[in-house]
Amino acid sequence: MDDAIRIAERWYVLASSSRADDRTRVLKHGETFAVFDRFGDVQLIGTGEHGIYHQGSRYLSHLELRLNGERPMLLNSSVKQDNFLLTVHLTTTDFCEEGKITVLKGTVHVARARLLWMAACHELLVISNYGEQPITLNVSLHYGADYADIFEARGFSREGRGEYLPPEVHDGQVLLGYRGLEGLVRRTGISFVPAASRLTAEKAEFDIELPPRGTNEIALTITCEPGAQRHGPVVHANAVASADTAVRNARGAWCSVTTANEQLNDWLQRSAADLVMLVLDNPEGPYPYAGVPWYSTPFGRDGLITAMHCLWIDPGMARSVLAYLAETQATEERAEQDAEPGKILHEARKGELAAIGAIPFGRYYGTADATPLFIALAGQYFRRTGDLEFVRQIWGNVERALQWLSRYGDPDGDGFYEYRRKTDRGLVHQGWKDSDNSVFHRDGRPAEGPIALCEVQAYVYAAKLEAAELSDALGEPLRAGRLRREAFDLQEQFEQAFWCEEIGSYAIALDGAKEPCAVRTSNAGHVLWSGIASFEHAERTAQTLLAPESFSGWGVRTVAEGEPCYNPMSYHNGSIWPHDNAMVAMGLSRYDLKEGAMRILTALFDASQYMDLHRLPELYCGFPRWPSEGPTLYPVACSPQAWASSSVFYLLQACLGMSLHFRPPHVRFEYPLLPACIERMEIRNLKAGNGVVDLALYRHERDVGVNVLRKSGDIEVSVIV
Repeated sequence: MDDAIRIAERWYVLASSSRADDRTRVLKHGETFAVFDRFGDVQLIGTGEHGIYHQGSRYLSHLELRLNGERPMLLNSSVKQDNFLLTVHLTTTDFCEEGKITVLKGTVHVARARLLWMAACHELLVISNYGEQPITLNVSLHYGADYADIFEARGFSREGRGEYLPPEVHDGQVLLGYRGLEGLVRRTGISFVPAASRLTAEKAEFDIELPPRGTNEIALTITCEPGAQRHGPVVHANAVASADTAVRNARGAWCSVTTANEQLNDWLQRSAADLVMLVLDNPEGPYPYAGVPWYSTPFGRDGLITAMHCLWIDPGMARSVLAYLAETQATEERAEQDAEPGKILHEARKGELAAIGAIPFGRYYGTADATPLFIALAGQYFRRTGDLEFVRQIWGNVERALQWLSRYGDPDGDGFYEYRRKTDRGLVHQGWKDSDNSVFHRDGRPAEGPIALCEVQAYVYAAKLEAAELSDALGEPLRAGRLRREAFDLQEQFEQAFWCEEIGSYAIALDGAKEPCAVRTSNAGHVLWSGIASFEHAERTAQTLLAPESFSGWGVRTVAEGEPCYNPMSYHNGSIWPHDNAMVAMGLSRYDLKEGAMRILTALFDASQYMDLHRLPELYCGFPRWPSEGPTLYPVACSPQAWASSSVFYLLQACLGMSLHFRPPHVRFEYPLLPACIERMEIRNLKAGNGVVDLALYRHERDVGVNVLRKSGDIEVSVIV
């Protein structure tokens, strides 16, 4: 490995090396995901995220292609727009013998086509000679598996390790294995067609004769086999066909959104493809996993917000998210998991460290906001679909969630909803900004004691109003009236305790002594989202959110510049999160402040044009925008990330003031606006009740024109301008 050096027990990449390019290519299917470099390799360097992972464990930690012992030169690599196929184009360097060039660079072309399908990685290498002389080529593939838990890849230091099993090499296949501390045997199968010329536990070599203008192919399959699971042979072309069909079927129920702006269409199409890729089919239905690589697992908050963002284009996602979270709702108190009866899941993990209890996240409930968001989404889903049968199915879960709010959500009985972890292994902060330093006072002091976040109060307000609507639909008017009174009491109390005139916004939180944390943050935008804010305070908050200290030009910062803990390179204290900005935009729209929502949409669209594959990551840095420069990336952000991918759809809904109702089937646009980057927009296959409609929208200076292109069933379209 001549382009890396070893210091002590760690490998380091030389700055001059092609390995120093840290851009990655991501694939995912089901519970398997993979992170490759742009060459299609998995680098055996450091403890980074490269590898093929299945159910939280890394089944392949090294994969490298060499031609005549040399790393080829990269021509191009990309993931198809529908996300299931990675293609890499490579060529050779000059081949020399006895000081003379025998094969000129650029003579041999290598095309790698790779996908994940059914817990296996399928790759086809097509090697072509574009020269006029025959070429003898040694093609080698180097591989290995460390079976690291995903938390190890993130930097977690474990105390003990299981047993690596002796590798098996027979019948043209390599079988690597590991018995974890929980007793589960994980195996990696590596096979080739045709059979390798030489095969060991670390390397496969092929001696290839390429005639002039000739081509040769090698197919590689890598299988992830936990426990007794075994894989039969699958031809690469069949895997491609199956994956393509699955992707098209997954998108079939969605409405489609296109614009006259091709760059914006790239963002829309990549976002939709990312959502399809991140979804796993659970028994309860498809659930969007939070993000790759660190959060490729169900998260309650992330799934709920992603489903809210997508409710207008695919209400089925909300149904399955609600069903899964109802199924996993806590039923007992367990301090180690921060679990209490009625509480909604924070995250679930399947890796070795979760199984042995080295981390508490096998099923972890340390979130203050997932429970009210669950109730709120249930109400939104019913209003969108009228699916009363499903509401009846989960009504017991909604009731238990409401009981959790009453019994556990407000432990000191002051009318606000707080959190505090039960053990020192749990998360210190349990809102969406869950970094240890994310809640602080204006003088920089960390907030102590049970914390009442502003957005959690807002979510509870929304949850109680939505639960009241559901109670009415289920014939429980007394409960509905009580819930509305509780919501309005919370609203009055919230305004008095959280409004901070000196910052023109709401405090991020009250600490354990009920002292407001008077800091300008994006959390206040979530307050607007719920409708709990007064109109006067909403307008002041909007001005603060869109001021230069908060709005960088690429979006609204999590913490405003000038606050004591502001750092544009931090995770939660000055960075920009697309999903957060979408919630802020919807909050502005709720108070008919759509000019601000358009500014946010435009900023994120502009950012997407600088992003690899037009994919907005989990977050990026909050440095001010400068002419001719793109946003600064956050180095370990998940990309793709579900709620970042869904944000564009919520941003569009916010600008258009669009709502959908089942009774009567109705699409409503309230004071719609579109930014200058969208002159024309089409929405097709939009469903409400038993009706379907196709719409064309045209931007005007002060409003939007809406034309009905096609309509079937009983559905109405109205526009308020």
